[in-house]
Amino acid sequence: MNSPDASPDSALPAARGTLDAPLREDVRHLGATVGELLTEQLGEDAFHRVEAIRTQAIARREQGRPLAELAAPLLDLPVDTAESLTRAFSTYFQMVNIAERVHRIRRRRQYQRDSTRPQPDGLLDALHKLRADGVGVDELLAMLDRLDVEPVFTAHPTEAIRRSLLEKEQEIVRCLVNGFDDARTPMEARADWERLRMAMTAGWQTSDTSSVRLTVQDEFEHVGFYLGGPLYLVVPVFYELLEDALAQVYGVTRELPRLLRFATWVGGDMDGNPNVGADTIAATLSAQRAQVLDRYAADVGELARLLSQTVNRAAIAPEVLARSDDYRARFPAAAAAIRPRHADMPYRVLLTLVRARLRATQRDELHAYPDAAAFLADIDLIADSLRAHRGLHAGWFQVRRLRWRVRTFGFHLARLDLRQDSRIHAQAVGALLNDPDWAERDAAEQADTLTPYAAGDARFPRPGAAVASRTLAMFDQLDQSRARYGADATGLYIISMAQRPADVLAVLALARQGGLAEPGTDVPLDIAPLFETVDDLKGGPDTLRALLANPVYKAHLQARGNRQYVMLGYSDSGKDGGTLASRWGLQRAQVELLEAAAELGIRISFFHGRGGSASRGGTRIMPALMASPRGSVGGTFRVTEQGEVIHRKYGIRALALRELEQSVAATLRASLRPRITEPREQHWKQMMASIAGTSRQAYRAFVGDAAFVDYFRRATPIDVIEKMTLGSRPSRRGTMKGVESLRAIPWVFAWTQCRAVLTAWYGLGSALERGAAEFGEDALLEMARDWGFVRSMLDDVDMVLAKCDLDIAETFSQLAGDLHAHFFPMIRAEFDRTVYWVLRLKNADRLLAGDAKLAQSIRLRNPYVDPISLIQVDLLRRWRDGGSQDEALLHALVATVNGVSQGLQNTG
Repeated sequence: MNSPDASPDSALPAARGTLDAPLREDVRHLGATVGELLTEQLGEDAFHRVEAIRTQAIARREQGRPLAELAAPLLDLPVDTAESLTRAFSTYFQMVNIAERVHRIRRRRQYQRDSTRPQPDGLLDALHKLRADGVGVDELLAMLDRLDVEPVFTAHPTEAIRRSLLEKEQEIVRCLVNGFDDARTPMEARADWERLRMAMTAGWQTSDTSSVRLTVQDEFEHVGFYLGGPLYLVVPVFYELLEDALAQVYGVTRELPRLLRFATWVGGDMDGNPNVGADTIAATLSAQRAQVLDRYAADVGELARLLSQTVNRAAIAPEVLARSDDYRARFPAAAAAIRPRHADMPYRVLLTLVRARLRATQRDELHAYPDAAAFLADIDLIADSLRAHRGLHAGWFQVRRLRWRVRTFGFHLARLDLRQDSRIHAQAVGALLNDPDWAERDAAEQADTLTPYAAGDARFPRPGAAVASRTLAMFDQLDQSRARYGADATGLYIISMAQRPADVLAVLALARQGGLAEPGTDVPLDIAPLFETVDDLKGGPDTLRALLANPVYKAHLQARGNRQYVMLGYSDSGKDGGTLASRWGLQRAQVELLEAAAELGIRISFFHGRGGSASRGGTRIMPALMASPRGSVGGTFRVTEQGEVIHRKYGIRALALRELEQSVAATLRASLRPRITEPREQHWKQMMASIAGTSRQAYRAFVGDAAFVDYFRRATPIDVIEKMTLGSRPSRRGTMKGVESLRAIPWVFAWTQCRAVLTAWYGLGSALERGAAEFGEDALLEMARDWGFVRSMLDDVDMVLAKCDLDIAETFSQLAGDLHAHFFPMIRAEFDRTVYWVLRLKNADRLLAGDAKLAQSIRLRNPYVDPISLIQVDLLRRWRDGGSQDEALLHALVATVNGVSQGLQNTG
């Protein structure tokens, strides 16, 4: 019989010698603590039940025991028992997740302290490699002057962890990190573990999600946790690390330009979400401003306490004294509140008054700061005075950290992107023109008709059309927001399903109608068409050429600096054509769009719409950018960050810093020394066009089957996902008639939940098999070995295949009744083909043979994820048998969905 000292680490007898000792110790202690928690909260019998099931799950994985043995004790459980078991297993691997993240911090510190070489893919490593590749200091500094890295945070319906649980997780991390200190006393160590136990237990007693569907405001608060928390704190540290790396590698010390900024879609993504519009734009921008001003006020208060220099001990720049006098007159109440004993502390006095001006800015009162630049000027006064009067080690360092924050976050925290479907624009235009057949008109006719409206030379005949009112109100609010918050507060305007020049011209015309630009002035918008299906990606270059042939748009782009943003849709292209056709379409589109831009004399900046899973473009940054087409990065890296990816990358300060380092390092390397020209690549491209075409045919044959939608809805928990309260946006576009009507995120999420994850690999095995027959296996092996595009793709698919469990997927498939016999043999056969060819082309004897750490990480979680999946299958069957009406069963099902998502990590 097992005791509460049993730990999740024992799920890995085969991997015992491979785990790093400190990680093993953390996992052991955390596992024991979870056991104690379960015994306390559920009772001794419940704990032993969990242990018995876990032992069976291990036996299945390690000894090949049949799945039926593990499934038997999980059938027909009382609902509360099923939910408790699910939460118990979820808690185990949540602790494993935390332990692994803390171990990443430990390894980073080991590199910084002990290693003679820099941590791979960090800033120092990148600069060493660039110098070895012949990049001189002038070339590097010139690139830094135009570098622009911008993570874009989106709302995501596969994760919505409560803020209170995020805070408890951070407390657990702090306690574990404190364990790095060998000088802690036994009493201090016990106190840390008691705090950890308290956070863990309070988390157990807190529901994972709310029963109320999230609002846009809730989504902002979730994203704001990361922007205003870990990222706000680590941004200055990032710049300090880069300065140190520059000095170490190139012997250069200089003031760095702003390299980082952040953007968000929360409150601005109208595509398919009726809850987003003019009001959420206003509310989000206001909330972001309030949050960042609060952070600045707190920082200024800390600086006021720190900078206690008195006039008899330190010289002070006269500009500081003059600014204080000015502010005393503006803010007499704040001046009167300054203690007389602080009157001889000029920095403290000025900062107290600066804080008063920040509060006035928050309340829109007289003498508020007009913009972040005016606030920064005050901070610069203090920084310059400290530097000039021997204050470098008396507070200048902390003042400089605030300067970096203001330069990065401004008064807006993050730029708010706007997005809308081109079909919504077309409906509005048709109504304003009083043309019910507008959407059916020829593309050239549409462009010709829209041109005078886009130029501001004509006004729509029906300006009050009700169908257009919501769209026009949004542009009116955008105009007001720019006037109130400044041009930096808003980012791109993205057009979903952009297919023709008229889709872009419609935005210019509607923006003018909505009051965003006065007659004779330019529309202040960077418009980014989103090419998101395989066919749209293929037609993108021609769309761009036709668009630039329009004199009105050409003039608009000249006014925007001749930079055209193009968003690349990884999600819908994968749903449309399968993973290989999507990846190849994206690669080819970038090459051809760059060629078109060169012809037209403009600059292209790509915006990568990646998700967390490999099905939606999720991948490691460095290999992905280094494998991208030459010239496609060009100093700019803009990418969406979504759901569990945000939490994994940015939830802990040290890991957020590491992510920023990797993003900038990869952008620098891919921009300054992209992959070398490969003479064989032209032949490889011809091969890949054929192979990708075969993959798409195999994928479309599967998802295009007349019975497929019915099978999908019965063989996955999509009906549960649709009822979950994870996001403010509906999970599908109207009635589901095919996969096209389902959003890419729940599409991937559903297939991940049933452990098939076929969205990331279906069609690949057939395509590689056909490719070997057509071109020869040696040609494929050469391409896989020497072409980064293929190598990166195979690595990503390798990871996904290792996370699949086709036996568990079969239990889900059996829920589809007679359709199981038709579809599942195809899934199994394609999976086996794909595994065979991935291993063959990687010259490996097992999945993840080249990534032992990831392999052991997956093995750690399997004994906890597998029982949750089997509980989910049984609950799903019972819920559907009851007409999908039982709320208690649904609540338990939601717990299983959350559990599997957290266990597999990159799920949507």
